[in-house]
Amino acid sequence: MAASEARERLLRTASELFYREGIHAVGVDRIVNEAGITRATFYRHFPGKEDLVEAYLDEEDAHIRAAFAEAGAQSDEPRRLLELVIEGLADDVALHHTRGCPFINASAEYPDAGSAVRATVARHRSWFRETLEQLLAADGNADPALAAGELVLLRDAAMVGGYLDGWERVRPSFVAAARRAAGIPV
Repeated sequence: MAASEARERLLRTASELFYREGIHAVGVDRIVNEAGITRATFYRHFPGKEDLVEAYLDEEDAHIRAAFAEAGAQSDEPRRLLELVIEGLADDVALHHTRGCPFINASAEYPDAGSAVRATVARHRSWFRETLEQLLAADGNADPALAAGELVLLRDAAMVGGYLDGWERVRPSFVAAARRAAGIPV
């Protein structure tokens, strides 16, 4: 098995387990066994479990960035791009994040704000907020920083609400509230 294939298998296995069961509930031995690789291979790719957690969160970040890029490829008109982003965020929760936000979940398991895991979460949230702010500014929003903050909170709430109440119940409220926060008629 190629080194990169082993790394990808480890990351894929860990990502599924971490998201479904929680980070601290899943040990390295289980990840190694379910990925079908050796402990030595694990440590060749990840010096420790926390490094694997950071890689898991980096993958989650990459998926969200790719969704934003896909929306940007569909339209460069600011209003339409915001609409696509809101719909894309809603689709992401429905299809990939039915058990809440992986960044919030990881933060709950790593309460030390100075930890490397929390730094990874902070980088993602900073990028997410800044990107939304840029989109809102391009659309002429009167207070893009405030609106971006509202959208971040709405997404956080939607992920938790979708997990607790079911996404089919939460989606219409999320989309309507996100459109209002972005200054888009509902």
